[in-house]
Amino acid sequence: MDLTLWQYQFRFIMLGDSTVGKSSLLKRYTEDLFLESINQTVGVDFYVHFLEVEPGVRVKLQFWDTAGQERFRSVTRSYYRNSVGGLLVFDITSRSSFDHIKEWHAEVCERVQPQKVLFVLVGQKIDRDTHEERAVSQEEAQKLAGQLGMPYVEASAKTGQNVRESFELLTRRVYQGLLSGEIELQEGWDGVKCVAPQALQLQRNSVSKASSPTKNKNKCC
Repeated sequence: MDLTLWQYQFRFIMLGDSTVGKSSLLKRYTEDLFLESINQTVGVDFYVHFLEVEPGVRVKLQFWDTAGQERFRSVTRSYYRNSVGGLLVFDITSRSSFDHIKEWHAEVCERVQPQKVLFVLVGQKIDRDTHEERAVSQEEAQKLAGQLGMPYVEASAKTGQNVRESFELLTRRVYQGLLSGEIELQEGWDGVKCVAPQALQLQRNSVSKASSPTKNKNKCC
């Protein structure tokens, strides 16, 4: 794949408490590496990755990896508005990190209006899924994801389990939102950039026609 060519650029933000493994997830996804010891994010770190969402359609993914500590919150908040998607991450062995997910979600939604951010909820450190260590059940996390209107994935940066699936699920959610008109391009907004807006409109028209029900000429009422 020629990494200099892309049709869309999506900007994503990583959200969640400190030490839940946001940076480790990104490291595993973008570099296929896992470090047992990784420095805590100070402010915001930046990652780039490329993904072909369908044949011939390449997306440049920009990731803003935010610090979970409260003292950096004023810095990380400034990145919310220019993001189109977010991974809300908690540690399945940390009850408090799960309890704070609603707060992270509400904080972002409040600050991005009138724009919209699409999310995926990720339960991290599934490699530690034992009766002694797990503090949040899969059923409970799925219920919360349903309440917040997002899918739920359990992943492990350490083993690589479901890491790629988590990021690609979010990317395809945003891509489909773009095609359906749920996500709109806006001047001065960096959440989504499109090389050829005219081509996007043609794709939208094609999707709209394909999803429109065929009219029944013999309809009697």
